[in-house]
Amino acid sequence: MQIKEITNHLEQIAPLSFQESYDNSGFIIGNKNNELKGVLITLDTTEDVVEEAINKNVNLIISHHPIVFKGLKKITGKNYIDRTIIKAIKNDIAIYAIHTNLDNVDSGVNAMLCKKLGLNNCKILRPVKNELRKLVTFVPKEYSQKVRNAIFEVGAGHIGNYDNCSFNSLGKGTFRAGKGANPFVGEKYKIHFEEESRIETIYPKYLEHKIISELLKAHPYEELAYDIYTLENIYNKVGAGMIGELEKETDSLIFLKKIKKELNSGTIRHTKIIKNKIKKIALCGGSGSFLLQDAIRQNADLFISGDFKYHEFFDAENKIIIADAGHYETEQFTKELIFDVLMKKNCKFACFLSKINTNPINYL
Repeated sequence: MQIKEITNHLEQIAPLSFQESYDNSGFIIGNKNNELKGVLITLDTTEDVVEEAINKNVNLIISHHPIVFKGLKKITGKNYIDRTIIKAIKNDIAIYAIHTNLDNVDSGVNAMLCKKLGLNNCKILRPVKNELRKLVTFVPKEYSQKVRNAIFEVGAGHIGNYDNCSFNSLGKGTFRAGKGANPFVGEKYKIHFEEESRIETIYPKYLEHKIISELLKAHPYEELAYDIYTLENIYNKVGAGMIGELEKETDSLIFLKKIKKELNSGTIRHTKIIKNKIKKIALCGGSGSFLLQDAIRQNADLFISGDFKYHEFFDAENKIIIADAGHYETEQFTKELIFDVLMKKNCKFACFLSKINTNPINYL
């Protein structure tokens, strides 16, 4: 098995197109065509993690955070980034990052955190726009089912918890085959009228290449007509943060203590307890202060994230409780998530969770 078979699988779960503009997810170091010996999963890639990979005889590190966020002009060993890269290259160890693209899918980092904290009815807190496309094509009536099935098979036609979604109407198509044409129906140089189905369906743009490819294969016409429209509809499968509910109203302090225990946080920094009972919880693994107003607009009682700055706590405005549980602490289950994704693929290779605690923050 080549390394790229594993990374391609991860990109089906969390496409690279879903990462934020500042991010650097994907292959960082290494040759994706190398044979895979084993995988080590970590939150961060450090020198100690590379040493752990060497000791376990694996040649792929899958990290949540990229070791390289911006361009490097020199690699001289002057800092931990340089030293980690040099060590990985010397030992032929590939490094792959799956960062904000995994944050932004509805089965990703935040979904895992919701699960650990016992939240139900979870959905994306800030879903993205302009990610959906509408495909319209025209097919001879008797071939419409074949074409629909082909594009549904590769991901078209999903709306929420429904699939195979399309709208179909009948009409008359016209065309005239010219010199060099080999028409499926009709005669050259004569206008032809064909009863056709107009098929309309929706898809996320990252699947466009696959969907159009299958459309071309399944469609009987030599030259087929199709239209693609960009939609402003919200795509509720992708976006930042999540919001959900506790099974029943819970005492605020009791739930804050639960967060501390479940996340093994050294401390929970929080705003004033303005509500004795809470039920609706918003959260974002890592640095999520940018989502505070989204949580307030959706009437969350509590917002859990990390990396809140001093003045950002004032932004709660006595409308919500902020609980800063730490960056590492709110993302630590990502390793378990990636491991589960790989195990479901039933791959026959050694796969390890790193035993290195890469959290750079300690508590006294």
